Amino acid sequence: MELSITRPDDWHLHLRDGELLEAVVPHSSHHFGRAIIMPNLKPPVTTTAAAVSYRQSILKALPENSDFTPLMTLYLTDTTSPNEIKLARESGVVFAVKLYPAGATTNSQEGVTDLFGKCLPVLEEMVQQNMPLLVHGEVTDPDVDVFDREKVFIDTVLSPLIQKLPQLKVVMEHITTKDAVNFVQSCREGFVAATVTPQHLALNRNSLFKGGLQPHSYCLPVLKREIHRQAIVSAVTSGSKRFFLGTDSAPHERTKKECSCGCAGVYNSPVALSVYAKIFEEAGALDKLEAFTSFNGPDFYGLPRNTSKIKLRKTQWKVPSSFSFKFGEIVPMSAGETLDWLPLPLSP
Repeated sequence: MELSITRPDDWHLHLRDGELLEAVVPHSSHHFGRAIIMPNLKPPVTTTAAAVSYRQSILKALPENSDFTPLMTLYLTDTTSPNEIKLARESGVVFAVKLYPAGATTNSQEGVTDLFGKCLPVLEEMVQQNMPLLVHGEVTDPDVDVFDREKVFIDTVLSPLIQKLPQLKVVMEHITTKDAVNFVQSCREGFVAATVTPQHLALNRNSLFKGGLQPHSYCLPVLKREIHRQAIVSAVTSGSKRFFLGTDSAPHERTKKECSCGCAGVYNSPVALSVYAKIFEEAGALDKLEAFTSFNGPDFYGLPRNTSKIKLRKTQWKVPSSFSFKFGEIVPMSAGETLDWLPLPLSP
């Protein structure tokens, strides 16, 4: 059995920089046509000039003859200016601005501390420039339980933001709860959407502790209860245009995951399409897979859909236990497991 689908895009991807960038970019560029590139480097990508420079580094690291297109983003801070948004739009290479609440996840220390108090002029300019805001939807208040931080963010930040700026296009990234599903579905279509990762479709929080602590299943937002996973699966396999593929693939060298204070992030680029296909097949919704992987994202961003095709073949293949590089190893999602869908090379 084979599926032929329009070449997918990844609307939430971490490529890092330096040796790590060179190591992981082939896995994404092999099957994805474009990707929204996260800006949480050290230092973060806070200006259009920095985004242009980072884009050049990505293009230089691509395999020969690759036509993969990185879509750049800016890292929103308390001091981002409205003029920077104008420059970003004029550049033709910056497609969104990323909101990290300060301290919410990897390299987010320089993120926003007061969205409404310090960033409102920037957000208003984003409306004028039709520049989407990509949201890491968690509060960072230490008094809020880690499993409740997405819901509290919706109630205290996101809902008031949408009410204040209804014309602002917002993507709620890597949603993890039925609360996020319900919120996105309640908003005006075309203005609020969500990306969904392979891990949040395939795993629940039990996966963090199966047979012992599993650091390679640890990401932020953290995996949630099974009831939330089921709600997300139902949403993405329903055919709704509000949800689209965003892997949040986040590579870390093995020793930075397997240590006393491990980094958050799941490296799923090598297996993402296989996992998505499995989820849609189990839901009896393979006919809706292509819209999720290839149509909903570009439609939301106002970009053309890809014209080339890829094939997914129903054949078993074993995921490597790790990928070795000069600097160390990266352990992928589903390491050592056998998956049922194999993405094949691009077809014209």
